[in-house]
Amino acid sequence: MEKEKLFEIEDLRISAKNDDGDEVKIVKGVSFDVHKGEVVALIGESGSGKTTISLATLAYTKPGLYFAGGECRLYGNDVLTMEPVAQRDLRGGNVAYLAQSAAATFNPAITINEQVTEAAVLHGRLTQEQANERAIELYHALELPDADRIGRRYPHQVSGGQLQRLMAAMALCGKPDLMVLDEPTTALDVTTQIEVLKAFKKVIREQNSAAIYVTHDLAVVAQVADHIVVLYGGEIMEQGTADQIINRPTHAYTRRLMDAVRPKPAAGQGVAVSGDHDRVVANLEVKDLTAGYGGIVDGEPKIPILKDINLKVMNGHVVGVIGESGCGKSTLARVMAGMLPPARGDIILDGKKLEGALKNRQLDELQKVQFVFQMADTALNPKQQIGHIIGRPLEFYHGLRGKKKREKVAEILDLVELPPAFASRFPMELSGGQKQRINLARALAASPEVMLCDEVTSALDSIVGANVIRLLTKLRDETGVSFVFISHDLSTVASFADEIVVLYAGRIVEQGPTDEVLEPPFHPYTRLLISSVPEMRIGWLEDTMKKREMAVGIARGVEITPRGCPFFNRCPMAIEGTCELKTPPIIELRDGHQIACHLTLEQLEEAEREAQKILRGYEKLGEKDPRIHVP
Repeated sequence: MEKEKLFEIEDLRISAKNDDGDEVKIVKGVSFDVHKGEVVALIGESGSGKTTISLATLAYTKPGLYFAGGECRLYGNDVLTMEPVAQRDLRGGNVAYLAQSAAATFNPAITINEQVTEAAVLHGRLTQEQANERAIELYHALELPDADRIGRRYPHQVSGGQLQRLMAAMALCGKPDLMVLDEPTTALDVTTQIEVLKAFKKVIREQNSAAIYVTHDLAVVAQVADHIVVLYGGEIMEQGTADQIINRPTHAYTRRLMDAVRPKPAAGQGVAVSGDHDRVVANLEVKDLTAGYGGIVDGEPKIPILKDINLKVMNGHVVGVIGESGCGKSTLARVMAGMLPPARGDIILDGKKLEGALKNRQLDELQKVQFVFQMADTALNPKQQIGHIIGRPLEFYHGLRGKKKREKVAEILDLVELPPAFASRFPMELSGGQKQRINLARALAASPEVMLCDEVTSALDSIVGANVIRLLTKLRDETGVSFVFISHDLSTVASFADEIVVLYAGRIVEQGPTDEVLEPPFHPYTRLLISSVPEMRIGWLEDTMKKREMAVGIARGVEITPRGCPFFNRCPMAIEGTCELKTPPIIELRDGHQIACHLTLEQLEEAEREAQKILRGYEKLGEKDPRIHVP
């Protein structure tokens, strides 16, 4: 039986005017339908028109754009021709929009529950009491911790994954007919992403609502979509069922997207390091570092985050730091940059100890260590033109002005594969991926020795993300710049990093050369991370949740513990009476590969052999390897 048609987009055309007043076509005759209980995914590169098309469901365009033709019909009524009052009721009432950045969506000064219930009450769909009850139901449905009380917290008091699910609760509170999900899991780590995807699927099915899912991640699409629309340059290249698009694509562009999907993390993917830049002294070294927030009391942070961190970043090398939301990855980068002074421990640059606080560092020390922030939306000043944003470090560190500065800005824009004309644009005129490249360009303008990259590819589609990695590799090889590459995307780290540091609850649980970390034996947490990397196979999400690592590990969050192994409450191999009480010893393997675990090397190897038996069972069934490939 065919499902009820909920929303129809027919011959949608959206345009802009250039400086000469001529029409510039942005969306060029797009048509597709959305049925009840169905998820329609819009996929394509950054700038393909995904978000612009999805916003049309709200009868809305970004400033500077206008509807040039076509219809967007909700239950047969064209929302584009509705009266403004009706369009206002539509937004947040019939159609709810989930933006890409949960952090930018929530007001930090207002409690979560006030924000989740606000639209439903304002639109008159529910009373405040009904909205409160509905919100708590959704918190339970979305599997949020402490569901009866989480609404009393403020946004900064929950993790990124929880905030993303709370944004879904905000959208669902007024019982909308259609949800527009704009990259809702892009910035999430792999384990949190699984929870959020599972929650979205469950809620859409139970509510019999529908969703338009905007994403560039085909592995995510395979888990949630019923129908896929492939976009390029504002046009549909191909559309069909998820099975047909993923397993039997017909258009050359779709196949190109498939080819650009990040491979499963595997040994042997690491980038070879140019020996020209090797030297005895590390570019950057962290020794016995402990740090946190809330001030320091008796040499300990009030709110501890990082504990006893030791790592080296050699000249011209890439150190990948991986772990879930809340593990301390960004805090580590902030300490290295001097934005957060450590409680104890040293940060050493080119053999010279750095002051802990940014304000006490010399100008050349500031110039040598540059930070690329995770959220380009909040990192770029919306009131400054791109030329000024990139030009500021050129002026501050290198004294460039006038024509020389403008020429250097154009050169740097070219480096990040953006045209020189972008210098006169403002951040709001750029796509998410373009903003992230400007974020990167600003750091490059300082000509640093070490770049601290905090999730710099998380907002980029697979093709642009691969281009940025190639760009960073080229810069590393040509200039000897070193990278601390923080990411939750293990596949990207595996393809780019020379060494990997696995961080969990503020402690290093495993570190070493990329190939060694991705070979057996695995630390149980490293195995959980690898098991959580989505693959482009329909049904992978359901299969993965059944596996041992998933059943034990995913459902529980990161907890920073004062003693014992912090992974104890999620580990499928935990030793009661030992793991929760004693600090894990360091197992030393070859080439500096270290594992912090109470299990012996033999036990870890036996666990890997058991995992291999499971994999062979999948292979007999003719299924793809659900974990990484281990030779």
